[in-house]
Amino acid sequence: MIEQLAAMPKYEAYKDSGVEWLGEIPAHWELSKLGSCLKPVSVKNRSDLPLLSITREKGVIQRNIEDPDENHNYIPDDLSNYKVLECGQFGMNKMKAWQGSYGVSDHTGIVSPAYFIFAFTKEIDSKFFHLAIRSGLYISYFGSASDGVRIGQWDLSKPRMKEIPFLIPPIPEQTIIATFLDQKTAQIDQAVAIKERQIALLKERKQILIQNAVTRGLNPDAPMRDSGVEWIGEIPQHWRCSRLKMHSKIQSGITLGKSYPQKNLVEMPYIRVANVQNGYFKLDDIATISVPKSEIPRYLLQNHDILVTEGGDIDKLGRGTVWRDEIKPCLHQNHVFAIRVNQSILSQDFVSNFLATDMVRKYFIDTATKTTNLASTNRTHLGNLYLPVPSLIEQAAIVAHIETESAKIDQAISIQQQQIDKLKEYKASLINSAVTGKIKVPALSN
Repeated sequence: MIEQLAAMPKYEAYKDSGVEWLGEIPAHWELSKLGSCLKPVSVKNRSDLPLLSITREKGVIQRNIEDPDENHNYIPDDLSNYKVLECGQFGMNKMKAWQGSYGVSDHTGIVSPAYFIFAFTKEIDSKFFHLAIRSGLYISYFGSASDGVRIGQWDLSKPRMKEIPFLIPPIPEQTIIATFLDQKTAQIDQAVAIKERQIALLKERKQILIQNAVTRGLNPDAPMRDSGVEWIGEIPQHWRCSRLKMHSKIQSGITLGKSYPQKNLVEMPYIRVANVQNGYFKLDDIATISVPKSEIPRYLLQNHDILVTEGGDIDKLGRGTVWRDEIKPCLHQNHVFAIRVNQSILSQDFVSNFLATDMVRKYFIDTATKTTNLASTNRTHLGNLYLPVPSLIEQAAIVAHIETESAKIDQAISIQQQQIDKLKEYKASLINSAVTGKIKVPALSN
């Protein structure tokens, strides 16, 4: 793909832009500044207009006020101070400009009074401007032009923004570039979407593989019986079905913020909800806590514990995997349960695979304590979870089967993901090259 980009035609003549990150530009293009292309506007008192959001992923979008996932920010009752952003104007979240949270709007509505709104002062194709300003090169430059102590609080001032250089081809070329990129990026996005659907199907196949193995075993001819648990259904006739608490100990973790006497404290690493993902641990950011030495045994993780998250956001409910002494010694917080199975009856890997099935996730959701956007389980619900119990020999065979077949599916997913990454890299390079004149795009025939 990158080879295709390198083979595309160039302009006849180039000149030095004088800007390091732009390099050479077509000789007939104008090098301007955003301050010369845009003028700030501020129109208010139009609370009759729809609410808009300015996002990193899509630029300006209409806000769905009915969807709680899109409404993390507080919406005041009085919207008279909100700014009007008209179709064709450029809107920006100045606190997140370094992320690319800006764009030319296809809608007319109102946005936060903290945002910047601009109208064009030069003859510029709005689609070209949108594609150019949201390209990786410009987003990086907005980052370097923003100030702040912490990344999440970087701020872009209007004076700094006015000095950002911007390349302006002649209007006919702007339209050709915008039309070409619209078509080509749509094709790339479609190819990415197809591969993402393929990944989703592979993940579904893996989920079915695991669920069938841990509930039906590996012998398709085995006689079956009703498990007695509606959501589990039938299991092999010679299997048992028991509550998890009958064959395990469920350990609660240490409560954060607890006050201890400032004597004989030991600083210990501990596992938080953020560290426990579906099937793996994210250990690049491990917190520590100072506790009395006498408290450590109560919250100490042991090799082969199964860690399961209590919840929070719905996607954090019931995540888990097997702890294999990745950090030793290590504690766990109270929102992460440690399940210690009786290894004469249960394999921790068999149980971990069972806990990862969609049927168990549904059990967690159905039995969870829920508020508006939060859901959490507890030790009682976790302990009351029913699971099939084959013999240890069968459990080992099932785990080996899942590992072998899952590895094949994971490899197929990895190949698809690599292809997606290459497509996205090509898309970014194509846009960067076109809007900075590194390639000369052809006019597309109707």
